[in-house]
Amino acid sequence: MAGLKILVTGGAGFIGSSLCERLIGEGNSVLAYDSLFRGSESNLFTLQGHPNFQFMQGDVRDVDRLDEAIEHLGGVEVIYHLAAVNGTKWFHEAAHSVIDVNINGTLRTLELAMAHDARYVLASSPEAFGEALRQPIQNGNEMTFTDPSLHQRHSYGASKYLDEVACQHAARDGLDVRVVRPFNVYGPRLLGDEYGQVVAIFFQAILSNGTVQLHNGGNQTRSFTWIDDAVEGFILAGLQENSLNGASLSGCALNIGATEEITIRDLQETIFSMVSNDASWKNELPEVEIVEGYHGDAIRRLPDCSQAEAFVGWKPKVSLEQGLLQMWSTLR
Repeated sequence: MAGLKILVTGGAGFIGSSLCERLIGEGNSVLAYDSLFRGSESNLFTLQGHPNFQFMQGDVRDVDRLDEAIEHLGGVEVIYHLAAVNGTKWFHEAAHSVIDVNINGTLRTLELAMAHDARYVLASSPEAFGEALRQPIQNGNEMTFTDPSLHQRHSYGASKYLDEVACQHAARDGLDVRVVRPFNVYGPRLLGDEYGQVVAIFFQAILSNGTVQLHNGGNQTRSFTWIDDAVEGFILAGLQENSLNGASLSGCALNIGATEEITIRDLQETIFSMVSNDASWKNELPEVEIVEGYHGDAIRRLPDCSQAEAFVGWKPKVSLEQGLLQMWSTLR
């Protein structure tokens, strides 16, 4: 589908900005809406001045500002809701804000979609499964959360769980709602500061001659998804009218993630080896420090993406090795 009026909340963020680029490239009119708490207008530099693109700074909980965004867009047909407070450090340090923004932002944008009869695409998370006792993660697995007196990590995951509850309720009331769960997406725009994500943190440590910290020895496993693959998942899940078998996509929840499972220690060693083999890089590699990790950190996270393939034809195309090389080449 092309020629649609699309609102992207969190549109100046890591995934949101790349999604905006793709949507514009396919001939849609897009307004990126972002508070700039974690996002940056610099992520949208390729779209500056484009006749079909607009940016508006605003809080996703602000109903009047959201209405103003729709006026600027001239109506809305699809809402991609990516705005959220993300970053593991924030989950523990600012649990109230994480819960407030994630839940109330979703409720306000769902109401906006209902008012305009717009398709709604939620960016959820594998964190919605909490401790994820069964692997691989798939629909039907238990969503399990531990005692909140122990840690506040699940301020994010539990809020995403409630976001999905709200979305499924809206779907039952007739709204066309799709849920996308991206798994550990990485790429050059990913934040690499202490509130960022692990791939970018490792690269930032190398570039700044910092120290790499391995939480709990780096024995946790993750599956990392290249940014272009993740965006393709959002496009297919959000813009296809029906599933490949002709059934409605409303209410579907799709895991979008690569299935190459790797420990964080092996990720660090892979990145260090790749940089060492770069003949143009002359600096020493950072020291590695073993530290105590965040409470509640998932031991394992592996997606089952069979429904994404069956419903919308999505499969990851970029291997972890290919993605890491491309990211390093861009950051250098």
